[in-house]
Amino acid sequence: MRVVILDTGCANLLSLARAVSRLGLEPEVTRDPKLVKAADRVFLPGVGTARAAMAELEKRGLPDLIRSLSQPVLGICLGEQLLAKRSEETGGVDMLGLIPAEVRELRVGSLPLPHMGWNRVFPDDSPMAKHLFAGLPAGEWFYFVHSYAMPVNEFTIASAEYGEPFTAAAARDNFAGVQFHPERSGKAGAKLLANFLGVER
Repeated sequence: MRVVILDTGCANLLSLARAVSRLGLEPEVTRDPKLVKAADRVFLPGVGTARAAMAELEKRGLPDLIRSLSQPVLGICLGEQLLAKRSEETGGVDMLGLIPAEVRELRVGSLPLPHMGWNRVFPDDSPMAKHLFAGLPAGEWFYFVHSYAMPVNEFTIASAEYGEPFTAAAARDNFAGVQFHPERSGKAGAKLLANFLGVER
């Protein structure tokens, strides 16, 4: 099993690599097109702002490479948002366009932003949700740190609520993303990563 974590320059690469290693696999952090295309599974991590993240992807020549991938790809946190068409963050920025949905700031009323901490996630009955969340109960707790998210839309496969319902996981074709951090979500996060990677946990 060849596992690649795309070298997007973000800060959570090491923690994600450690989480995958704990499952018995040795991921490679790279942006080399040959290695990425040869991988069986690809992670798209991201933290920070959408504009800075897209600029970093462009600088590293990654957008077209990501769009060309046919193997399973999992975006994490901002990596999920990068799969969308556009984000309203920092005045609006075009994203990878792999999931035709927009990202907007959470409408939270008097609740603080960012949404930081544990929240319950409710998957739907779609095939991808059943795959990623296999062996996990509805309402399982995962760890979030974000102020922006996709609203619930036709590509949502799991939702959570913070002031309003929002997309906790989305999928289209071979691309999926989770708004939470599985690498920081204990046993539940490890199980989700194992499900994506097709290994036992």
